[in-house]
Amino acid sequence: MCAVNVVKWGWMQEELDRLQGEHLSRQLVATELNPEGFLERQGQRMLNLASNDYLGLASESADRSELSNMNSLSGAGASRLVAGNDPIYEQFEQEFAAFKGTERCLLFSSGYMANMGIIPALVGRHDYVFSDRLNHASIVDGIMLSRAEHVRYRHRDLNQLESQLRKAPKESRKLIVTDTIFSMDGTIAPLHDLVTLKDRYGAMLMVDEAHSGGIYGSEGQGLVHAMGLQDHVEVQMGTFSKAYGGCGAYVAGDAILIEFLINRARTFIYNTALPPMVIYAVRANWLRSRQESWRRKALLARTQQFRTALQAAGFDTGASESQIIPLMIGNNAQAIAYSEALQAEGIAAVAIRPPTVPQGTSRIRFTLMATHKEQDLDWAARCMIELGQQMELI
Repeated sequence: MCAVNVVKWGWMQEELDRLQGEHLSRQLVATELNPEGFLERQGQRMLNLASNDYLGLASESADRSELSNMNSLSGAGASRLVAGNDPIYEQFEQEFAAFKGTERCLLFSSGYMANMGIIPALVGRHDYVFSDRLNHASIVDGIMLSRAEHVRYRHRDLNQLESQLRKAPKESRKLIVTDTIFSMDGTIAPLHDLVTLKDRYGAMLMVDEAHSGGIYGSEGQGLVHAMGLQDHVEVQMGTFSKAYGGCGAYVAGDAILIEFLINRARTFIYNTALPPMVIYAVRANWLRSRQESWRRKALLARTQQFRTALQAAGFDTGASESQIIPLMIGNNAQAIAYSEALQAEGIAAVAIRPPTVPQGTSRIRFTLMATHKEQDLDWAARCMIELGQQMELI
């Protein structure tokens, strides 16, 4: 049996050995969150600077009146087009569309599934998609699945994007896709300029609000709304798994867009609907996030203080301007060593390496939470600086 497995899976072991040798191997580690901005991992309590639970809602108790009627709704039983369209879906979609300032909204089971369904529905062979080089993998995979011409432009390079748009055939369908906040760099997309370019060249604009929803805007509507562009972006997509502390995703836009996606987005048509209990939980967190504006304010204020402390010590935090702070290291082995040293001190910090980021740009990605206490962040910054100096990173 062992000999057969070696023949069968030897190529897999070779690849795993290569990843290990290049410090690119990954492993799963059991983790439990708590509401104070900490987590438990392998029996150790660590300050949680590694999750996307920006408002601290994922780790707080769900024992609220909004959830009292969900106990028996553990599964949808089918896709929504068959028999899985529980009334809570349409109720929440109507409420969320009004929140986003659009005609309609459609829920997906995850952000990955949303991007993998929306993009191939909008474009296909002989069409063109223009994508920022640092867009999330789900956007890249959605473009590949669409079989449209994939045109990548340098990160936030509007001159290159315009040059590419100018070269595309006028009669072709064109889609510009961008993250609003880039998940590994913390940078913000130039949305006003992208709207100008898409209007100039007759393109559609699709934005992914995964890391800005719940945080930006008067009630957390996202960056599109915060910039007053909700009437100028054709496709607004986002997730409920980050600031909203739940699961699932949405696309918001004109009624005809949503009707079209219901009929053409394969990851919606052929996917079993999320359990209604998940929608109740997401809706409860969404309502809470709108009411508790202190969470957005605390998150952004503490992020600014934390980033300033790291920069003052000599760390390179890239061009971060959001709650995502990359600490640029470059070398894979150094990034892992620094991550392990921080975790040994009680700071959950994960090394981000290729292919998640470009070669030579390995980093520690820090993400703060509204529920972090200032004294804990001050301690973490001091610890990071001391270890950084010892390891000659600064």
